[in-house]
Amino acid sequence: MKRIIILLSVAIMTTSCSVLANLDAAHLMSGAAKAATAASITDEQVQAYMRQYIIKLDASSRISPSNSTYSKRLANLTKGLTDVDGVPLNFKVYEVNQINAFACADGSVRVYTGLMDLMTDDEVLGVIGHEIGHVALKHSKKEMQNAYLTSAVLDGLASTSQTIATLTDSQLGALGEAALNARYSKKQEMAADDYGYDFLRAHGKNPAVMIQGFRKMLALKNASGAVQTSAVNQLFSSHPEIETRISRLTQKALSDGYIKVNK
Repeated sequence: MKRIIILLSVAIMTTSCSVLANLDAAHLMSGAAKAATAASITDEQVQAYMRQYIIKLDASSRISPSNSTYSKRLANLTKGLTDVDGVPLNFKVYEVNQINAFACADGSVRVYTGLMDLMTDDEVLGVIGHEIGHVALKHSKKEMQNAYLTSAVLDGLASTSQTIATLTDSQLGALGEAALNARYSKKQEMAADDYGYDFLRAHGKNPAVMIQGFRKMLALKNASGAVQTSAVNQLFSSHPEIETRISRLTQKALSDGYIKVNK
């Protein structure tokens, strides 16, 4: 974050000492109040605000028709996935040639056609499990709290009265920026990997397919020329240290017997 340093003369500092002190106190009180409000954001508020954002995003996106090959495929591989921690799930395909997918706190899961073109059904399911993991583990809520603390346009978004406000376009834009460009920590990414791994096991799939999916994305990231698109780079900017995660999941799958070692 850039810091702006204002240099004041000794005379100005002397004559304005009381004013600056009052401004500083007001700033500290405002920051403390904002931090307290961010901490008080409830799961219900997070879900309600994300739902408002998703409605707007869906309206401005090209959604694959329900009778399309992509939508039928997604519906088939997510059959039986009804909720995460009591939050109803809903799935849609965005017709965008990007290697991406995301899940939001309101239960909305969006998968891009570029990802579906690259991966098998089980690999796509592993990505979905990973993204749902961020929601189930409250990582998405944490990102929203961070957005509230760092974005002025989100002032008044939540309150200690736990009321649900109707967000303005600027607030929705800031919220979407925070949600879709979340920078999860290494610890959070690994926790979501573990969630996706267990998610696949719980649905009778070999969790080692997550490794295959990661390797496909890594190959695209490392490719030269037109293949190395901004879409691939965008995905990896929010999913760091892919090689480390591949190695970690490989060891986990070997230990659990999902990968056989030829002797």
